[in-house]
Amino acid sequence: MSPLHAFGDDALGELDAVGIVERIRSGAVSSSEVVEAAIARIDAVGDELGAVAVRAYDAARAEAAAPRPGYFSGVPTLVKDNSDVAGLPTQQGGDAWVGAPAEADGDFARMYRATGLVVLGKSQLSEFGFSASAEHPRLGPVRNPWNLEHTAGASSSGAAALVAAGALPLAHANDGGGSIRIPAAVNGLVGLKPTRGRLAQDKMLREMPVRIVADGVVTRTVRDTAAFYREAEKVYRNLKLPPIGEISGPGRRRLRIALVTESVGRDAAPEVAELTHGVGKLLEQMGHRVEVVAPPVPDTFADDFLLYWSLLSLFSVQMGKRTYGPTFDASRLDNLTLGLASHCRRNLHRLPLATARMAASKRTSAKFFSGYDVVLTPTLAHSTPKIGHLDPTQPFEVIMDRLLDWVAFTPLQNATGDPAISLPLARDAQGMPLGMMFAAKQGNEATLLELAFELEEAVDFAPIQAGDPL
Repeated sequence: MSPLHAFGDDALGELDAVGIVERIRSGAVSSSEVVEAAIARIDAVGDELGAVAVRAYDAARAEAAAPRPGYFSGVPTLVKDNSDVAGLPTQQGGDAWVGAPAEADGDFARMYRATGLVVLGKSQLSEFGFSASAEHPRLGPVRNPWNLEHTAGASSSGAAALVAAGALPLAHANDGGGSIRIPAAVNGLVGLKPTRGRLAQDKMLREMPVRIVADGVVTRTVRDTAAFYREAEKVYRNLKLPPIGEISGPGRRRLRIALVTESVGRDAAPEVAELTHGVGKLLEQMGHRVEVVAPPVPDTFADDFLLYWSLLSLFSVQMGKRTYGPTFDASRLDNLTLGLASHCRRNLHRLPLATARMAASKRTSAKFFSGYDVVLTPTLAHSTPKIGHLDPTQPFEVIMDRLLDWVAFTPLQNATGDPAISLPLARDAQGMPLGMMFAAKQGNEATLLELAFELEEAVDFAPIQAGDPL
């Protein structure tokens, strides 16, 4: 099946966000022309991809006529539909209630728009972001533009699908177990989960016992990701973290890199492990020191993370009417959400110790990074599954076993708070993108971005438009 994309000869062209900024500033195109091109592209591919949750075109057109100041002034984007945007409902990827329009932007959206980005609406996600594949029984799946038979990952699936397909240069994503990195990996994108607390966040996410969710973006180029964090830092600066600053190319320092292809009971598939070792050899050719090591993950981690993750589901189910309003109907939730809630109820007695171990994982990580600068793993343990493999209407035990088998590497950094980036460095035997993940100690996004620039220069991040146009 040929890739589905919307690249064409319009105001967006084949430019990334930085390229669009330069084109707007030069006067070659206007903000309104760029926004209209994005609207046309979203309408061309968005429904087939199942990627759009809410459209807000009229407001975007009005804003494009007099865009907010900021580096990205006039550049179109979407916000993921688990973050509040003034005037739009927040449905959390489901249809279990009728959401009222938000009265104001959430803290993330306020920061995001302050960089000048124009929000055209909201992108689709899996229900509450719990699954690594968005396949809602009534709303439909979010499909991968590289091959529509495959998932676009999750939970930031709609964002990644639209960016990969060329409808937008970048889009908001967030990550509570891999949800920036997973869709980036399967859609051939760059996805950086930042250090805990790096960016402004909505109140509900800030108040978690262990703050596992981080907001960010998915992009097609490293320079777009670097530019976003540079500009976001001008709006919101966490003084407890070292600044990222201006990162515009490879670093000179040669790094100590640990290579891991095993996780707790869930190792990478042979093809994926071989490709990961291939990236390790490339890094050695660049002068970096690479050492194969055992996974720096305690044996209890997978069970602890699953229990903590299920607590979020139990909260959503139990507090649904109070949180989402009187129309909340738990019978419309999928089997994964309900199964996670049941898992938490059965294991509440284990939750305090599991949460304590999760919180303590940052100390284990800090000790590990005293000997290494970066750890390399595959982003995911095997190739991208087809739609249906993670269908949330299946029995909970089936879905969960398949999720744990695929998502074996990304959750660790959500517990530790460390930054990690997925880069499109490999393809599987069917030609589908396979991401490779690099993690570093807290506050060290600059190292990851410098390494990403170096790898982008060395490896062709082949664009989707190499296939047939729409």
